[in-house]
Amino acid sequence: MTSSENESDLSGPEGPDDPAPDPVEDIVVIGTGFIGLPLALLLADHGKRVVGVDIDQHLVREINDGTLNLDEDELQDLLTTGPVERNLEARTEPTDGDAFVISVPTPLTEPNKSPDLSALEAALESIRPYLEPGDLINVESTIPPLTCEETIVPFLKEAGFEPGADIQLTHSPERILPGNVFDELVGNDRVIGGIDETSRRRAASIYEPFLEGEIYYTDLLSAELCKLMENTFRDVNVALANEFALIGEELDIDMSDVIELANRHPRVDILQPGIGVGGHCLPIDPWFLNEVDPEHTNLITSARRINDKMPAVATRKIRRALASHADPTVLAFGAAYKPSVDDRRNSPAMQIVADLRGDGYRVRHYDRYVDELAYDDLPSVLERESPDVVVQLVPHEKTVAALEAERARLIDTGVDVLQFGVENPIEP
Repeated sequence: MTSSENESDLSGPEGPDDPAPDPVEDIVVIGTGFIGLPLALLLADHGKRVVGVDIDQHLVREINDGTLNLDEDELQDLLTTGPVERNLEARTEPTDGDAFVISVPTPLTEPNKSPDLSALEAALESIRPYLEPGDLINVESTIPPLTCEETIVPFLKEAGFEPGADIQLTHSPERILPGNVFDELVGNDRVIGGIDETSRRRAASIYEPFLEGEIYYTDLLSAELCKLMENTFRDVNVALANEFALIGEELDIDMSDVIELANRHPRVDILQPGIGVGGHCLPIDPWFLNEVDPEHTNLITSARRINDKMPAVATRKIRRALASHADPTVLAFGAAYKPSVDDRRNSPAMQIVADLRGDGYRVRHYDRYVDELAYDDLPSVLERESPDVVVQLVPHEKTVAALEAERARLIDTGVDVLQFGVENPIEP
């Protein structure tokens, strides 16, 4: 692990005469979901004493008895290592610690797309009885700009602490990709924004035992903005590809081929279009920027609306295919928001299935990666369900291959096969 240093006094590590920060040995992680649990496992594996806190009693029990099933081999292996079994305890209530890492969701309220900070506020209230001078609060949750200044700092002052002097405060937003969490937690660079230099340096000691990427130091607001800008950049570029695809649909041309040609330009890298954008980051984070400055987020919100309407575009195409069938049985494969993961948060596939069912269609829904929707093998499902139409919503590699093997037989028996994400991604 290395630390970035530049001319700004916000970005460099401690100087030669600065005292070393107080050690961080006991860490309380508030929220043991997609982000908090992998962090807790890595910390415990590297000798930190960790308490993972979650309101889900079932999850707490599975962590403590080692029966939790994780979708990555590296994380599953960590769960049962000796250091983790000795150093990690899950609880439904916090306890004392040197540092409190907050890793709770920050969803949107509907329909106005405003950030819902209730989980963050509840996390803060839960640790209030355990805060002592010298403790560190490190927020990993993705939060709107100025949340630290306008929500967390007033909370600390109301609780009787002076932020920075009594309680250290940092924001270190996560950068991970579902399906590759372990490698990204270890290998990705880490941005740490703090209320002061001591806070930043002490927060860095949380990650130093396992981090192979670099650490970049900054202030609280810059750290808040950094994560939001990263995901907004991605969302806007996806929207551009989707808008190109919609233009192609209007002109009756496969824009995937045109995109491939355009990408032969040395400074062009257009993404592939799709049926929508899911996950917990891209559909949410751009709205956090709009919340603080709606006047200057026209491009950002336009991109969001383009991506938000893509599931409706896909649903319309499926309805056209169903029109030739009387009371059809639809067999839909894919529920995750992207291939090869089980994450269904804000999944376009889930929205498409819900819309079709809302129209009165009989839809049988499966996904090989999602426990509640899993199946043994594709031929058995086909035989059991006897569908009139098969729709592949998510191009899981194994699903694509299995459908390809059955495609000719299905077509011969009069079954329509619609596959998104294979050739022209928005055309089934």
